[in-house]
Amino acid sequence: MHGFVNCRSDTFVFHSLILQRALRQQPFDSSAEKPQFPGASAEFIDHLEFIQPNVISGIPVYRVMDRQGQIINPSEDPQLSKETVLNFYQKMTLLNTMDRILYESQRQGRISFYMTNYGEEGTHIGSAAALDPTDLVFGQYREAGVLMYRGFPLDLFMAQCYANADDLGKGRQMPVHYGSKDLNFVTISSPLATQIPQAAGAAYAVKRENANRVVICYFGEGAASEGDAHAGFNFSATLECPLLFFCRNNGYAISTPTNEQYRGDGIAARGPGYGLMSIRVDGNDVFAVYNATKEARRRAVAENQPFLIEAMTYRIGHHSTSDDSSAYRSVDEVNYWDKQDHPISRLRHYMTARDWWGEDEERAWRKQSRKLVMEAFEKAERRLKPHPDLMFTDVYEEMTPQIAKQKDAMWRHVQQYKEHYPLDLYEK
Repeated sequence: MHGFVNCRSDTFVFHSLILQRALRQQPFDSSAEKPQFPGASAEFIDHLEFIQPNVISGIPVYRVMDRQGQIINPSEDPQLSKETVLNFYQKMTLLNTMDRILYESQRQGRISFYMTNYGEEGTHIGSAAALDPTDLVFGQYREAGVLMYRGFPLDLFMAQCYANADDLGKGRQMPVHYGSKDLNFVTISSPLATQIPQAAGAAYAVKRENANRVVICYFGEGAASEGDAHAGFNFSATLECPLLFFCRNNGYAISTPTNEQYRGDGIAARGPGYGLMSIRVDGNDVFAVYNATKEARRRAVAENQPFLIEAMTYRIGHHSTSDDSSAYRSVDEVNYWDKQDHPISRLRHYMTARDWWGEDEERAWRKQSRKLVMEAFEKAERRLKPHPDLMFTDVYEEMTPQIAKQKDAMWRHVQQYKEHYPLDLYEK
């Protein structure tokens, strides 16, 4: 045993001498050494240097049309048919008309709440048109145009805002929280950014199904400050999901302007850090939004990877009917975007230059669109409310004893104070 230990010891010394001789013959070149750390891909440097926040000098804004509706680079023109462009314009203006009527409805006390889409119509229609009808949509709460483009009727928009018996959500949600299973539009939730990690999970399921679909997730630049955004970005990148993150950067997170919301170069600059393919587009240019979303969708399906689209736009309206934006921004600022750089006027310039649209068509369509909205509005007001029992359904397949107890307590209360509960306004 003693001799065996000595043998191993001699072998170790022999190999050490060979290694030392080899090192003396080949001097070590530290400049050729490569980092082997598993967490990043990089090179070594020998001087102290901090990376500047804006390592990329301003991510450019992709656009197709200028503010006068002129195509800048003919090779980027999507070459959409007259019928398609007119549909874009009519959907954008119909949304605008619906917004005005429902906003005034809330101000008159007819509905409890509303959020307009003024100034952001191009982000809705341009992106919706580039998707396949089977693609799954997760909205925030300012994407009504996406649902409208997919064919959601005015009657159901009104039914939801009035919480009447025709509402697909059975009157359980506050206004503007739309949803449609048939149109692959997931019902909107009030808590900010919760849809982002949900969309990542849905996209992972779509990937596993190999269904040739994508998931698109809309959110604002304010929602991108939530931790859920980090989780969604990271999950989708590491799991290689066919997911389009669509950020509407409209300048304000309720009353917080972007210069108080973040210090980096917007939201698109965050994409590379998560491994996301990213682009910044002019959100007031419906063609730029369309082109970017269409190409991102094509590649997301083909390559199974997520994309981040930051659409630069401006929220012309108040955040909601609970907000007065005159407290934190000037009338001149709002008027600039409303009069000088509006997505609707830009598209109208494009159509006018091609003799596709004129004053006569404009007057006729404005009159017709208002008539359509008012008819749906009046119908929704006359409709009864859902039966009160529907408050307790759809929680479990079969009603639990606890929920049944709550239901009985509710009816005892209503009967005791029936003068305060006009049940004739509800379905029997």
